[in-house]
Amino acid sequence: GPALPKNSHMIHPGRFGKRDQVLSCDDTKDGKNPCVATCDKRCPNECIVMCPVCDFYPGMSCGDPRFTGADGNNFYFHGKKDQDFCVVSDADLHINAHFIGKRNPTMSRDFTWIQALGIRFADHQLYMGAQKTIEWNNDIDRLEMALDGAPIEIPANLGATWESDIVPGLTVTRTAVTNGVRVQLQGVFDIMAKVVPISEEDSRIHNYGVTKDDSLAHLDIGFKFNNLTEDVHGVLGQTYRSDYVNKLSVSANMPVMGGATRYVSSGIFATDCEVARFGHHVGISMVTAQAN
Repeated sequence: GPALPKNSHMIHPGRFGKRDQVLSCDDTKDGKNPCVATCDKRCPNECIVMCPVCDFYPGMSCGDPRFTGADGNNFYFHGKKDQDFCVVSDADLHINAHFIGKRNPTMSRDFTWIQALGIRFADHQLYMGAQKTIEWNNDIDRLEMALDGAPIEIPANLGATWESDIVPGLTVTRTAVTNGVRVQLQGVFDIMAKVVPISEEDSRIHNYGVTKDDSLAHLDIGFKFNNLTEDVHGVLGQTYRSDYVNKLSVSANMPVMGGATRYVSSGIFATDCEVARFGHHVGISMVTAQAN
């Protein structure tokens, strides 16, 4: 549909469990061969695949926080439940993710998911989050969004769009009637987000221990950025630096990015993580200059 980025395809593995799908990309590397894209098992219902790289939408975090770095490599960042971590921090853009989770008795870490994003740019604060949901029903919208504390209301129609009258170039478009949006700030970012629960089946397979009083509604997110500076940092941001060296164990089935303490923020809009870069430059804010 129109809400998807150009040259991307939505894959629905469906109940037959067919995760590999042949896509005819009109712009594969050699221009001829179709590409075979695989939906990660952790994305139970659908995933967005980009041509020509034949991989997930960049930055996709699906289920247990899994990111695709700018170099195309996937990694997990588990964070810690009930804490905020800076995902991207640059001179003009700062994004924190709030993690929720379940204690995992058999391991030294929590099972975690991203419940909300706090996005700072210029002097604005954009919030998007999954509301705590006891019993999941996909017909009910559990996505909460606010700009500078004021709720963002979007009609419940596929393709319905909200445009900010305060921030030029900021739009939110529904990619589904409920629980799915694409948030764009022209020239700065393009974020796909979907509110999803942890199903009883997922919980059983992975031993998540989901209880009846909380479906652990969380966000599956895809990020795409423009105009990040060379100094960008954060869990995902650092992979966009030209001097980024992937030190993650590539032989691991899915490497885990450690060093969580460097990325802890004191709140959803805080810019005090150890690697914070927000506001560190001289001159007019790039964001406002670009958007106008």
